[in-house]
Formats: sequence, structure tokens, C-alpha cells
Amino acid sequence: MNTAVVNKPITYSSPRCQARIAGVFYAINVVTSLVAFSGSAGERLSFALGLVATAAYVAVTILFYLLFKPVNKTISLIAAAFSLLGCSPGILSPLHITPYHINSLVFFGCYCLLIGYLILKSTFLPRIFGVLMVLAGAGWLTFLSPALARWLSPYNYYPGGIGEISLCLWLLVMGINGERWREQAHHASN
Repeated sequence: MNTAVVNKPITYSSPRCQARIAGVFYAINVVTSLVAFSGSAGERLSFALGLVATAAYVAVTILFYLLFKPVNKTISLIAAAFSLLGCSPGILSPLHITPYHINSLVFFGCYCLLIGYLILKSTFLPRIFGVLMVLAGAGWLTFLSPALARWLSPYNYYPGGIGEISLCLWLLVMGINGERWREQAHHASN
């Protein structure tokens, strides 16, 4: 047996590649969510697309945790926790289990605020996406009050759509600056 192969360290994909993969999962989430919740698909298809959208967002959450960990490991972990809390109704509601009586967009609002903060503190993404994600979070947080959310609808959806879709498209096309990510990761490890 060749031990050189066994002892070779596992190499991970580049941060730019990880960012683009996150963009792919983000795009899957956006498209499947729009179709699932538009009312144009039948009940079974909406259910299936909702599960795909949730699974894709879980993948985005994991990849974002890894990408933003060098910026601030604790905040990246808290952001991931908020995102997973927001994803849980998508998994449990088809089973008629309601884990809490808060619109899941509130959790995504907290998630977007934290991701926006992490982007603003990062050196590997344009800061405009941090601002857009903070605005997205503010829009989602209007769902803390169902009456306020109804009163602002559909305008409270626009910041989230603009922020999240813009970030998704940037990740798909440009990814992140891998060199700057490595520098920030190096500084975080010291």
C-alpha cells in the first residue's frame, strides 16, 4: 500500500469556489422559493419545492459560516444559528409541527443583519453588499409585528429581495477575493 496517498493532507476547495457554490445554493433557494410560494404550483409541487428551498438555504448557511468565520467566528456561528432557526419551520411545518409562533422571516432578518455586519467587516467582499444585507434584515424584521408587516406589504419584501438576490448574483459571477480571504483567515488564526 502506498502510504504517500494515505498521509497526504485533505485539500479543501478555494474560498472563491466555496463562495460560488454558496451562490449556486442561494440561487436554487431563490428560484424554488419564488415558485413554491407564488401559488402557481400545485400543493405537492409547492411542498417539494419548499423542502428543496429549505435544504438549499441550510447549505448556504453552512457555507457562509465557513466563509465568514475568519471575520468573526462567534458572530458567524450566531448568524448560522438564526438561519437554522428560520429554516426549521420549512422542515417541520409540512409535518404539522410549529416550533414557535413567530414568522420565520424574523430569524432571517437577524441572520441578514449579522451577515451584513460580517460583510462590512470583511476584506473580501464589496461593502455595498453589507449595507444591502443590513437593509434586507431590517425589512424581514418588520415581521415581528404581523400588523406592521401587513401594512408595509409588499414594500417590506423589496429590501430582502434586492439584498439577497444581489449577493447571490455577485457570488455566482465574482465569488470573493480569495487572496484577501486568506489574509483575513491568517490574521484570525494568530
